Amino acid sequence: IATDLTTAEQAVREMLVDQRFGVAGATVVVEEHLEGEEASFFAICDGQTALTLPSAQDHKRVFDGDQGPNTGGMGAFAPTPQITDKIQARVISEIVEPVLAGMVAEGHPYVGVLYVGLMLTVEGPKVIEFNVRFGDPEAQVVLPLVGEGLTSLLLAATQGGLAGRNCLVNTKPHVGVVVASGGYPGSYRTDLPISGLEAAAAHEDVLIFHAGTKRTEAGIVTSGGRVLTVVGRGSTFSEAIHRAYGAITLIGFNGMYTRTDIGRKALALAS
Repeated sequence: IATDLTTAEQAVREMLVDQRFGVAGATVVVEEHLEGEEASFFAICDGQTALTLPSAQDHKRVFDGDQGPNTGGMGAFAPTPQITDKIQARVISEIVEPVLAGMVAEGHPYVGVLYVGLMLTVEGPKVIEFNVRFGDPEAQVVLPLVGEGLTSLLLAATQGGLAGRNCLVNTKPHVGVVVASGGYPGSYRTDLPISGLEAAAAHEDVLIFHAGTKRTEAGIVTSGGRVLTVVGRGSTFSEAIHRAYGAITLIGFNGMYTRTDIGRKALALAS
């Protein structure tokens, strides 16, 4: 994402001339630069009806303050305060419902989870991307809010039975912090022993989700760039942040890296 012409030219040169991404970077698509707050909007769809789930906000950049290169996501929080009832209604009427109607018109009704990546601009919500899945790390903070009712909702979606259904959610703030390998999103080491997982998981209102890990005879070791997501939940975002980072202090492996500001935006947005 380039914020000026020089950065844009450098990115194009790296892809087309230096072939940094090989064949994957042989074609360049230039899109409008949108300014605002990003949000991840989720809905379960049965082909005709969309049932909204709690929205989240991801933190894509690798360094604090949203600096550095983009990643798969360094953390997330939910429910996101900037998706007000008014904005949610606009997303449903202006984006989700037209998409579902268009899919029906083409003879391919969409059934499943719809992820709408949004930029909340001064003109209103704009679409950055669509995915037909939950996000990572957004899922780690959204799904605990839905709880055990998720299975019945997904089953109802496959049977065209979402009309009239409600999604009962827990509104307790959740903050998820990605624990990454040093060097990510560039090159990084793997097979590094991880300590403190049991102690961290024993913390009150803490959930630990594994990603780039594997079991060995010697214990659990790293196997990827994004190693874990540590989720804290609380009655406030401040409490959720404190619990997530408190648990992370008990975890260790060589080169371990986390952003230190995940959830800070939620504090500002909620105030």
